This record gives sequence, structure tokens and C-alpha cells, in this order.
Amino acid sequence: MRSFDLAPLYRATVGFDQMADLMDRVMSDQSGAQTYPPYNIEKTGHDSWQIQIAVAGFADEELSVEQRENALIVSARKAEDDTQRTFLHRGIATRAFERRFALADHVRVTGASHANGMLDISLVREVPEALKPRRIEIAKGATVDSRRVEAEDA
Repeated sequence: MRSFDLAPLYRATVGFDQMADLMDRVMSDQSGAQTYPPYNIEKTGHDSWQIQIAVAGFADEELSVEQRENALIVSARKAEDDTQRTFLHRGIATRAFERRFALADHVRVTGASHANGMLDISLVREVPEALKPRRIEIAKGATVDSRRVEAEDA
């Protein structure tokens, strides 16, 4: 597999370090990609998504969903089973796991539910009003005097 050196990107840009870190993380995760538990990511609207994770065998209290900065961390730890059981075949994995999802800016978790062995996590992007595009009204027939604007600001 090809390896990319992202050092020039770090030296030539300001404020794009999160994107470079994400690319670096994705490129390094390819060799030992985690496959358990299986999951789906579904786009449910223009700015909303749902992550579905197959968590068969786990109870609600054994699951944890946490959002830290721009990361969603889903983990599960099965309580110790003290009973002696003999399995002829064990195909349902209930091993502990921690799965991380990188979230874009302004994406937050709005809820999580667990039913029928599926953990559903809803996400939405909420861009603050100050960052949304705004339309500037153009005055007709009048010129803007920049000296007057500068004097008003002072």
C-alpha cells in the first residue's frame, strides 16, 4: 500500500490541521481495519445522519455513547458471566469494543436508542447563525463613503 507524507501540508497551511489529521488517521487505519461490530451510516436529511450499530447480546446498561469535541465514541463491555456454559458453536460475539467516528464541525448527537440488537444514534449539523451565509443589501443610487464609515467605527 502507498504511504503519503503529509508534512508539507502541515507546513503550508494554517487551520487545516484537523483535515490533515483525519487523512493521516484514515490512511494508517487501512492496514488493521476494525470490523467489529458491523455498522451502517445513513444520510437521513440534508444535514442529518443516523449510525446503526449491530450490538446483539448487549443490554442498555452495557453500552456507552459519548461525544467528545469532534468525536463520537461508542463502547460496550459485557458483564462477567459466572455461570459454567458449554457452547457447541458460539457465533454471537459479545466481546468488548470501542468504535470511534470523527465528526465534522457543528455535528452533534441528538439521541440514541437500542432495540432488537441495534443501537441507533441520530446526528445533526447545526451551523450557528453567525457562520451562515447572509445576503448583503445593495443600496441603489447611493455611494458608500468609506471615510464616513471609518469615522463612525472610531
